[in-house]
Amino acid sequence: MPISVHVRAGADTPGIAAAVGAAFDELRAADRMFSTYRPDSQISELNRGLRRLADCDQPVREVLELCEEARWRTDGYFDAMLPGANGRIRFDPSGLVKGWAVERAGRLLAERAVADFSLNAGGDITLRTGPGQPEWRVGVEDPADPRRLLAVLPVRHGAVATSGTGRRGAHILDPHTGRPVNALASVTVIGPSLTWADVYATAALAGGSRSLSWLRRQTGYRAIAVDDTGETGSSTLYAL
Repeated sequence: MPISVHVRAGADTPGIAAAVGAAFDELRAADRMFSTYRPDSQISELNRGLRRLADCDQPVREVLELCEEARWRTDGYFDAMLPGANGRIRFDPSGLVKGWAVERAGRLLAERAVADFSLNAGGDITLRTGPGQPEWRVGVEDPADPRRLLAVLPVRHGAVATSGTGRRGAHILDPHTGRPVNALASVTVIGPSLTWADVYATAALAGGSRSLSWLRRQTGYRAIAVDDTGETGSSTLYAL
């Protein structure tokens, strides 16, 4: 997926290029460890029985625990344990690990004194605003017409994550039924953590309108949901 970083203030400060390079190194390391498309990743070897959980690096165990917490937080609408071949359960943390990895890379930028940046991975974004700088403005596209924006979100520090059917079709499954969901066309979640904004967006899409009740209980997060027509509720902002 396309990943970009935009450093707005102090882009010519010494050390910025090295910090950005380190952030991308962090993302490449996460891909090597977690990618379900790489046969040599720890996740792939774990699922094939070639590696025990105890033999995995600490980040794998951390992500497994976060996935279990995500399942609990979302009433089971986020579930990284999927049916695999021969009745085996397959661990696929993709719905959480992208936001988690991008958030870690953003934290690394901040630790290296990059104070004003937007780090965007396929539309899931972590942002920080430098002193005296205007807040970032993040557009939410219409899933029925990506050329049109439904809303523009001002964000000073935090994250924006979107899950939807506009780009990839009905690729999200309801974990309770195993069937693709299409009651909502997209869900965008805004909050302090990209890890959890990404989880909540995915789970809310899986749960449809009934998932908004638990989404409202998540302190510090709010959402925009678009129904499957791309019209009704397209500009509804849920203050959570």
